[in-house]
Amino acid sequence: MKARAVRLVLEHQGEYPSQWAAIESIAAKIGCPAETLRGWVRQHERDTGLRDGVTTAERERVKALERENKELRRANEILRLASAFFAQAELDRLKKK
Repeated sequence: MKARAVRLVLEHQGEYPSQWAAIESIAAKIGCPAETLRGWVRQHERDTGLRDGVTTAERERVKALERENKELRRANEILRLASAFFAQAELDRLKKK
């Protein structure tokens, strides 16, 4: 539905005085908020290089990298705590001798 709605706007925007008028008309016909359809059109324009901004692929890549970064930070914290635990255990063992 999303791709079809965007395609309708792009195909018929010449029939309206502005792109926003086309978006409002088509949004009313397909039963979706005009602002939502405008966002879809803007994202499509960014994805195809017609508008500056972050593409969908770049946004997904950043999300994946942020998720990986979070996991690595968590793993590092676990390793740091484990290292401190075992170091303390070794000190305790040496003191008992």
